[in-house]
Amino acid sequence: MALDVLLGLQWGDEGKGKIVDYLAPNYNMIARFQGGPNAGHTIVIGEDKFVLHTIPSGIFRENVDNLIGNGVVVDPTILAKEIRGLKAAGLDMKNLKISSKAHLILPTHRWLDAASEAAKGKAKIGSTLKGIGPTYMDKTGRNGLRIGDVSSPDFRAKYDALAAKHKQLVSIYPDVDFDHKGEEERWFEAIEEIKWIPVVDSQYYVNAALKAGQNILAEGAQGSMLDIDFGTYPFVTSSNTVTSGVCNGLGVAPQKIGDVIGITKAYCTRVGSGPFPTELHGEVGEQLRTLGSEFGATTGRPRRCGWIDIPQLKYTILINGVTSLCITKLDILNEFEEIRLAKEYTIGGEKTDQLPFDLNSADITIDFEAMSGWKTDLEGLQSFSDLPMPAQEFLNEIERLLEVPINFVSKGPQRKNLILK
Repeated sequence: MALDVLLGLQWGDEGKGKIVDYLAPNYNMIARFQGGPNAGHTIVIGEDKFVLHTIPSGIFRENVDNLIGNGVVVDPTILAKEIRGLKAAGLDMKNLKISSKAHLILPTHRWLDAASEAAKGKAKIGSTLKGIGPTYMDKTGRNGLRIGDVSSPDFRAKYDALAAKHKQLVSIYPDVDFDHKGEEERWFEAIEEIKWIPVVDSQYYVNAALKAGQNILAEGAQGSMLDIDFGTYPFVTSSNTVTSGVCNGLGVAPQKIGDVIGITKAYCTRVGSGPFPTELHGEVGEQLRTLGSEFGATTGRPRRCGWIDIPQLKYTILINGVTSLCITKLDILNEFEEIRLAKEYTIGGEKTDQLPFDLNSADITIDFEAMSGWKTDLEGLQSFSDLPMPAQEFLNEIERLLEVPINFVSKGPQRKNLILK
């Protein structure tokens, strides 16, 4: 029996979906525990590329159960479209379940999101405009609708009452282009389209599976630096993206948590606004973006790029209780003569490896360690010892500084490009 956790240690886009897909055969169930369709997990199988927004990344493994947990917020329109695409690719989707307590994203949530972001002017948070924030606000404000409400005889009345509140709120914001009538029609069509998905009480479902001796992997979305409590507030998402979110997002006790696998790129990226200490603004940053195809899977926005940040990773390893690491996109560094690691910060004349209270306002100087690049293609290499010596030294230095073992190294999008260390 084990409930392991896999989550991102940076600002998202670390390659979590690929690793979940690879590890899924070792588990009986993959369970998403937070976030919504603002996530984009890209999985490459052969010549085909799939981008998952709500469905767990174990869906391609026939004998693995996939659960959308109660901590997830669900847009029926996006979920129905995602299911249609996967069915067209030949998946029967019989291994998908959804929690009765997962909250619904209404069209008016997305309307509110767009209007609120427009009102911020230049000081935008960087929302994906998927209605995530307003949905979580209704959840904590005790106004939300959940998957379990769909079967209620007064569901439409509840919907209309909540949508009416949203329309009142929208009126205080700047006008934005939003086809509410059309979106609402498509939303209710999607509600009917997803009714075939088995609805479960996730807290009982997950705990019964654990009691029966099954292995479960909890799949995180976004990244730890976007956590609502511990991320770069206010430039964060609206849910707890860290390990503690698993307990609330699936209904399990803390002592059920086993291994925590932390995913980080061999460099660093973030989408949207907010602080990013190691960001590269010149030619090197653009080279990372081009080589890494660093554009958001959900929004298409270009990602900001920089060198790997050791103090930032120490911080997220600490709050997550990470027991093993996976380094992704090592191959993107193939062409660099020199690779850098941010080893320490200097803040107010003092060296530190701890993050300040507010990264937004802190005046940080980065102390970098320069290492030799390998200028070699990694394609076809099957083991850690096959890697060029400079690549091994780079990974060993990360492991030494972070004091957590690197168990996986990814050097390409395909399943075959994952090296076990």
